[in-house]
Amino acid sequence: MDSGSNGQAKRLLTAQEVAAHSSRESCWIIVHGNAYDVTNFLDGGSKIILKYAGKDATKEYDPIHPPDAITTNLKPDKHLGPVDRSTINQIALDDPMSEEEQARQARINSRPRLSEILNLHDFEAVARQVMPEKAWAYYSSAADDEITHRENHTAFHRIWFRPRILRDVTKVDWSTRILGHKSSMPVYITATALGKLGHPDGELNLTRAAAKHGLIQMIPTLASCSFDEIVNAADAGQVLFFQLYVNKDRSITKRIVQHAEGRGIKALFITVDAPQLGRREKDMRQKFDAEDPSEVSKAGQGNVDRSQGAARAISSFIDPALQWADLDWFRSITKMPLILKGVQSWEDALEAYDRGLAGVVLSNHGGRQLDFARSGVEVLVEVVSKLKEKRGLNFPNEKFQLFVDGGVRRATDVIKAVALGATAVGIGRPFLYAYSSYGPDGIDKALQILHEEFEMNMRLLGARTIAEIVPEMVDASNIHTHVVPVPMDNLYEGNYERLLGARLKEVKPKL
Repeated sequence: MDSGSNGQAKRLLTAQEVAAHSSRESCWIIVHGNAYDVTNFLDGGSKIILKYAGKDATKEYDPIHPPDAITTNLKPDKHLGPVDRSTINQIALDDPMSEEEQARQARINSRPRLSEILNLHDFEAVARQVMPEKAWAYYSSAADDEITHRENHTAFHRIWFRPRILRDVTKVDWSTRILGHKSSMPVYITATALGKLGHPDGELNLTRAAAKHGLIQMIPTLASCSFDEIVNAADAGQVLFFQLYVNKDRSITKRIVQHAEGRGIKALFITVDAPQLGRREKDMRQKFDAEDPSEVSKAGQGNVDRSQGAARAISSFIDPALQWADLDWFRSITKMPLILKGVQSWEDALEAYDRGLAGVVLSNHGGRQLDFARSGVEVLVEVVSKLKEKRGLNFPNEKFQLFVDGGVRRATDVIKAVALGATAVGIGRPFLYAYSSYGPDGIDKALQILHEEFEMNMRLLGARTIAEIVPEMVDASNIHTHVVPVPMDNLYEGNYERLLGARLKEVKPKL
């Protein structure tokens, strides 16, 4: 029995009782073993809700909603109470696994042993084969023709090393400090949305791995797990940052920011490159493919936008009016260091410095926003040059720190960015692919690989500490040459899934 909002116990429902409410007039769903009346929600996204009317919607709900979203947004009288799990399980047993899912499970069972995974590219190759198609489309998609997505990676190929020799490299130390906090390497786990698309534990995989390996995790606004769930999973003293999408309703933003500060978050990364989401066509096409033609025809008035995929569905709250003047307001509501995430020119980096911010992330959102935006590492070169020229700054700089993300697949990529002046580099997708393909063990393996690569490459470069990775150790003279070399990086290109155009629907012949 469960207690309702009026203090009275609610009786145990059965899945069969819930199934009787599967219409627009009375729509119930089951989430995490509890029944909810969501009839009043049908005006905004009725298609997906009606698809699960009268059913257990947990698998669909979990990847794109924090666990407390339904209880927070539904009035207490719509919380109908617990459902007898044995009746839910019986319905699940009666629902046969699709041929597509059977094939995916077979591929999971055919994964190479974790010991055979040699680099971060390997995780991506496995994830592409074993992830659900919609999840892979969301994680891997990027804007328009995905030129920037590919450029983020290939830009690192235009930077070459100038190693130093005859140095005692018996001991090498690649630990560092990020915004004053210790990190086992110049890497942080950057914010990525919808972690549960790849694994039931979602972002908690990253939190636990960060604690185990001495890294800093940036918690995303659009996590599948709730903010408090992630913070509660952290070890005592574990350093966490928070990535913020600014809500149009500033009272919501204020509550989120101050709650984060109250929970001990050490820095606020404000995303500034997403006043509108880019067109991520792989994700969008999945949405189209999932449409039921009968449902589309019913909604002839087109009042529900079904064309933008998962990304648009979860991010319509983002404020396109965010501007420089708002930074004073942020300072009035929090004492956390403020970093702008998504800076793409030296002019904006200079403005951030002049306004007293703690740093910037030179990023194009993983190639998911403006196609033909330059890579973060290319922007880094000009930012370091111009801020030295204009303000006499040298990097790395404790007062104003530069970060880079996008396209990183090797420790050598990180080392190149550090040599050019970055404090640290954010890595996102590779860690998602690691736990999507092998769970928590995949993250451990990915971080082990990076540590081993750091040790080897620092020795070969002749750098014993992060401080010894200096600009003279790299040649970035060709960084602004936007010509893709041939042949391409086979590992990266082998994983990259090229865009497909519109396809004819399969027409089954009438018997």
